[in-house]
Amino acid sequence: MPDRAPHLAADASAHQEHLADATARDERPGDTSAQSMRAADAVDGGLRRAGAAAAAIAAEHLASLGERPVWQPVPDAERAWLSGQKLPERGRALDELLEDARTHVLPYPMGNGHPRFFGWVNSPPNPAGVLVEPLAAALNPSCAGGDHAGPHLERAVVRWLAELVGFPHPPGGGLLTSGASMATVICLASARQRAALADGWDVREEGLSGRPPMVMYVTEEGHSCLHKAAQLLGLGSRQVRTVPVDGAYRMDVGALRTMIKEDVGRGLRPFCVAGSAGTVNSGAVDPLDEIADVAAEHGLWFHVDGAYGGLGVLADGAAPHYAGLDRADSLALDPHKWLGVPVGCGCALLRDPRAARAAFSLVPSYLIDDNAGDLGWFSEYGPEQTRPFRALKTWATLSHLGRSGVTRLVNHTAGLARTLAAMVEEADDFELVAPVTTSITAFRYRPGSDAVNRAIPGAVQARGNAFITGTRLGGRHALRACFLHPDTTERDLAILLDEIRLAAKTL
Repeated sequence: MPDRAPHLAADASAHQEHLADATARDERPGDTSAQSMRAADAVDGGLRRAGAAAAAIAAEHLASLGERPVWQPVPDAERAWLSGQKLPERGRALDELLEDARTHVLPYPMGNGHPRFFGWVNSPPNPAGVLVEPLAAALNPSCAGGDHAGPHLERAVVRWLAELVGFPHPPGGGLLTSGASMATVICLASARQRAALADGWDVREEGLSGRPPMVMYVTEEGHSCLHKAAQLLGLGSRQVRTVPVDGAYRMDVGALRTMIKEDVGRGLRPFCVAGSAGTVNSGAVDPLDEIADVAAEHGLWFHVDGAYGGLGVLADGAAPHYAGLDRADSLALDPHKWLGVPVGCGCALLRDPRAARAAFSLVPSYLIDDNAGDLGWFSEYGPEQTRPFRALKTWATLSHLGRSGVTRLVNHTAGLARTLAAMVEEADDFELVAPVTTSITAFRYRPGSDAVNRAIPGAVQARGNAFITGTRLGGRHALRACFLHPDTTERDLAILLDEIRLAAKTL
């Protein structure tokens, strides 16, 4: 990597001298307009130079990721520098800050930009999203509402996302969030309010005290954000029922029916069932159409967690697995997962947006907007009042990929998961532990004990040539590889299996 320190130092020095000259001139009385222009020129010149340097550093970082370790631990000295800094007494030049970021931050990434990062569900950033992030920051709007570019662009982006996965999209039927966790809170709060109003009371006014406990149904494979949302909304973990799964880790719909009947008999209030369109453990897609039938029979809100796997519906031959997705009352998506929109951008989609508005709308007098129209402001549909300009990076990413590009990305990564599964089944020392439905392959190292399989991910990560994480499936520790990177190849899969074998020998 070329050393940019001399260039940046020279820029910093020139910038400081320019500002010093402008400041000295500003001290002369009587020429305020000229002084203002000179000061603006100084700031503008410094920002242009630093901005160009930042773009070059970012491009160089992204271009060279494949040549570096996937991940490496932060050395003690660097950790101390990162976490132990004192706030400077005097402001520092932009160029100095960039050099610190280049030297102390960029060398220690999470690893998700590398083609052999197969951990969790973290994608590399799409270049279009990276490119426009500074523009959103330059505008720095609040996208709570109002007549400016941010809210209007968000309407289009939310509609695009709904269209991609085939979810109904009435006007106002969704909003962008910080991630699927917040999207889940919005959807479940909407479900809770709808259930209360149907029973003749208002949970926003009265709270939950004295009412029959509301019950939600999820599987043991359901994401933790569902449990967190239930706790945050005052439902309590005790009222989150864990529905058993079948051999493919999909919801057992017969068991769901039985549990609902039992809870009604106990005087409880079932109000919501949450299915998964791609779990993070194995990528399993619940039988959504059957769950929708049960929800309709019992008047339950049907929520689908498609944060990671919802876009998997675009893969060749995958549509039958997703039958019933369009029947859900709400759907959580994460554009910052499979699409590669820079973190954080989630999305809550709602069949009836009035439910979210009933759960959240609170407009103080100083925010009344007579020009808002029938839909009102986005801030009426969720807990955030000040909302960042998430739509720009999402719009840029989707526009850059196009529908065909999104479909190619999904097919490529889902194909890698199937290819790895075939390689695992052909090998004597590995075994597949779950069917491949999306872009996750769950498997085990056969010669190793449960303890060895648990330890393998950390040992692989430390070697730096690949990154894999572990989980538990069927009561046993397993390895899971999640594919999201457009540049991952079949050769990378062979390297991953070899790295697991080599790491296992050290355990």
